[in-house]
Amino acid sequence: MASLVLLLVYLAVMICVGIWGMRKTTTLNDFFLGGRSIGPWMSAFAYGTTYFSASIFIGFAGRQGWNFGTSALLIGIGNAIVGALAAWFILAKRTRRMTQNLNTMTMPEFLEARYDSEHIKMISAIIIFVFLLPYSASIFKGLGHLFESTFNISFDFALIVLVAITGVYLVLGGHLAVTVTSFIQGIIMLVGAIIMLTVLVGKAGGLSEAIHTVNINYQVHVPPAQQPSWLTIASLVFMTSVGSWGLPQMVQKFYAIKNETIIPKAALITTIFSLVIGVTAYGSGILSHVFMDLDTVPRLANGGINFDQIMPNILSSKLPEALIAIIMLLILSASMSSLASLVLVSASSITVDLYKGYLHRDLNEKTSVTLMRVLSTVFILATYIISKLQLGFIVTMQSLSWGVLSGAFLAPYLLGIYSKKITKAAAYAGIYSGAGTAIILTLTLGAANSALAASIAIIVPFIVVPIVSIFTPKVNSSIISTAFAPPNQQSPKV
Repeated sequence: MASLVLLLVYLAVMICVGIWGMRKTTTLNDFFLGGRSIGPWMSAFAYGTTYFSASIFIGFAGRQGWNFGTSALLIGIGNAIVGALAAWFILAKRTRRMTQNLNTMTMPEFLEARYDSEHIKMISAIIIFVFLLPYSASIFKGLGHLFESTFNISFDFALIVLVAITGVYLVLGGHLAVTVTSFIQGIIMLVGAIIMLTVLVGKAGGLSEAIHTVNINYQVHVPPAQQPSWLTIASLVFMTSVGSWGLPQMVQKFYAIKNETIIPKAALITTIFSLVIGVTAYGSGILSHVFMDLDTVPRLANGGINFDQIMPNILSSKLPEALIAIIMLLILSASMSSLASLVLVSASSITVDLYKGYLHRDLNEKTSVTLMRVLSTVFILATYIISKLQLGFIVTMQSLSWGVLSGAFLAPYLLGIYSKKITKAAAYAGIYSGAGTAIILTLTLGAANSALAASIAIIVPFIVVPIVSIFTPKVNSSIISTAFAPPNQQSPKV
């Protein structure tokens, strides 16, 4: 009953925020970027809640907690230092400045304007739309498993509930609603995650006893010959930390910040948020070695370990009902914020980059916003269908998307905001080599090495792009001058 009441209250708040956001959303810029007026706290929480979703609390925590033991904590620490702190200081200022100079709202629009190439926008938009689908599906899949274990309701019905909640507040209010709800969801995540780990550690006999038990049982559950190598651990840290720099839904948060002066404060807030969420999520996952053994760990029909069910089983069996309700809101909040950002970016790839960019350039603002809402709904429904099919493990699905998207975009984007010498041909080469490497290696190396495949795909374009730039024509000097121009006027400091 407590869980149901909290869920209904949560739904009511999301609807209210959506209606409020709708009243303040009149232009496409409002719907997608919130008018580029987001302050430090809202920006930080929007970035952090987009970064972490149900996949970290369900798929990643369960799989890596079991496979890596205490080494899994390195992933959370890496996410905070590299994925959050370094990202803000390396990317935010130049991204905000250059996207404003070029008057661009999306990753494909930025690549088109920066490299003076119309076709690169079409290619980028298609990649984003196609490969964000499995990413979003991985989030829905994790939530479905949690609802199934917690409320004893069918996986299919859980997905329908999640689709409805996400669709209502996102389709109504756009980025402004997503940003406000992200702040609310971020607070829930912080409180819930700390409580979750504290209670689980207590059930495990206290911190020192829990760590001691994990270290002993890990050697039994995962014999040395089966334990992951340092390369596997490093590739996962790299993929989830550096890889996030090239994800369109993460970069979009830098487009929307109010001005450059908020960056240090937002960076600090995001780092603290990320450290808490990362450590608590993976810290809970490694406790599977306390609460489970080789006989009780959930299994698939073929006898393999069902990593997606480890955390739902622990949470449903070790936490009291009232606390389960809070944890349910924690994971729901993490997922709804991530999913909303994914949907916005995906819908924009069709509305802004393809339809308005190629077929109907004079599309008015009202029609553009309506089309964004329609396509957001379509994307959510498509994600629901993929989730319902339950194809593959959560981590594998997300790693494929991460590898393709970051592999395709990170080098052309990052090198493009720092160097004036990167050429149009090099940007194309970076996109093709990154996306192609991710797909080929994921298929050849298999699910167990999906993070390694993604990491290699991210690195390869950083070799290809500079080399191609040496031998190909430079971008028009007037475009470079506009892109790298210093800011004319910043908004007042907040």
